[in-house]
Amino acid sequence: MEHRRLGRTGLRVSSLGLGTMTWSRDTDDHEAAEQLRDFVEAGGTLVDTSAAYADGGSEELLGTLLGEVVDREDVVICTKAGVRRTAEGGMVDASRGALLDSLDASLRRLGTDRVDLWLATPDPRTPLEETVSALRHAVQVGKARYVGLSNHAGWQVARAATLLETDPGLAAVEAEYSLLQRGVEREVLPACAALGAGLLAWSPLGRGVLTGKYRRTIPSDSRAASAHLAGFVQPYLTADAAGVVDAVVMAASGLDRTPLEVALAWVTSRPGVAGAIVGARTAAQLRGALTVHDLRLPPEIVAVLDELTAPNAGYPER
Repeated sequence: MEHRRLGRTGLRVSSLGLGTMTWSRDTDDHEAAEQLRDFVEAGGTLVDTSAAYADGGSEELLGTLLGEVVDREDVVICTKAGVRRTAEGGMVDASRGALLDSLDASLRRLGTDRVDLWLATPDPRTPLEETVSALRHAVQVGKARYVGLSNHAGWQVARAATLLETDPGLAAVEAEYSLLQRGVEREVLPACAALGAGLLAWSPLGRGVLTGKYRRTIPSDSRAASAHLAGFVQPYLTADAAGVVDAVVMAASGLDRTPLEVALAWVTSRPGVAGAIVGARTAAQLRGALTVHDLRLPPEIVAVLDELTAPNAGYPER
């Protein structure tokens, strides 16, 4: 698997990242162990988790596998903070205290003294300057090696990068990016390119829709059929999305590859993308993604897919 620099930093990450959103909820410890083992054996290093995934259960499960299934030094751990659990449910909170408390809890669950990459989620009630101060502090005390943002707007990326300057600097931005969601191309990707941050693309398979498995019906064991993820997938089960899926399926057929591989190859070849994060419920599903490293899409196919899915430029026109 290809390893790439994360933006302008010296940190290198695998072009595919292992997503763990389903771990300890839909993916048990045996499947998680097999996923992690297969991923690292294929050359993968970037493992993406969050304090919010399964209320910390994802991090805790990952922590039990470090040292048992793979060595801690063999993986680049990225975790996120900014959503905390309350009696009323999840609450967005990227204040300095909440973020630093969350990081300490993440480290305990992971069983490690530092994470390689720590990302903050947006909080409209907390000044960005305060959120950034927590990111800076985490690097200064050695609890995070690199820091970044998750799901922020382009102007926030630019402001955070300015506040962080080059020490410690803004290493990464995690955002949704796929053939079904190219909104980051308007401002976020250009900001990352100008400011030296690497983009980590989450849901590069269009929340699973680009695999083609939802073309005829919704499988009973799929994300779209799951009560807690049905709303996550539903926005991409549209007529416009179906046309994109048909094009991906046609390209895959002509290349004798799978739609999953074509969709991943498109994302990982985009300028500024350091890695694409792939989540799977089972190890068998993950193995289907680990074969994409040798696929280079012909320019003709890329041009068709680009034209079919190009986002509206909005204002200003390019």
